[in-house]
Amino acid sequence: MKVTTSQLPVGNRPLGRAEVRRRTVVPLDLEAYTSVQSELITFHGLADGQEHLAVRLGEPTGIPLVRVHSECLTGDVLGSRRCDCGPQLTDALAMIHERGGYLLYMRQEGRGIGLYNKLDAYQLQDDGHDTYAANLQLGRAADERDYTAAAQILHCLGAVEIDLLTNNPDKAEQLRRYGIRLRKVLPTVAHVNPDNYRYLAAKATETRHTIDLEGMFP
Repeated sequence: MKVTTSQLPVGNRPLGRAEVRRRTVVPLDLEAYTSVQSELITFHGLADGQEHLAVRLGEPTGIPLVRVHSECLTGDVLGSRRCDCGPQLTDALAMIHERGGYLLYMRQEGRGIGLYNKLDAYQLQDDGHDTYAANLQLGRAADERDYTAAAQILHCLGAVEIDLLTNNPDKAEQLRRYGIRLRKVLPTVAHVNPDNYRYLAAKATETRHTIDLEGMFP
């Protein structure tokens, strides 16, 4: 299946003229989700040229449940307690498998600044900066993620109306601008611990993430 993004019905942000099409569709047995075979899907023509993935879980009939998940090596793979990315990924996979839909795994480490810069930002956070101020101290934007490629993937998959699993209002707004209709925006569970409380609090106060920290660690 292919789509020419210049012909897509979008809001006030053009998606460009690149032709986006599926590159490979690979069946994948996931140990925790064996009732329905999953698939990994790769793409040609994404706007940023990155190797983003779509993971199909369950049977996405009707309106699919979608999680657009930014890569986090420290959280997703190593189980770092400085964020809640790993637990969010686990939760999303389970919910999408039960309902049917897609997890988009976006190569946007450190809110788009890359792994090495993210680790440099960790050092600045240890000195008292919050997660956004640390990025700015490095000469980067507080959040450099652009969801053009995510919207292109969803259009290519035919998932132009979705239920989106996110706490991030910017993610939802960008997808809307790129022509994705959001029937529902469903919050993810906040996995709070003493090591990530300041990080999550900054997201709630500075970028309006829908995270309820009432009664959590001060």
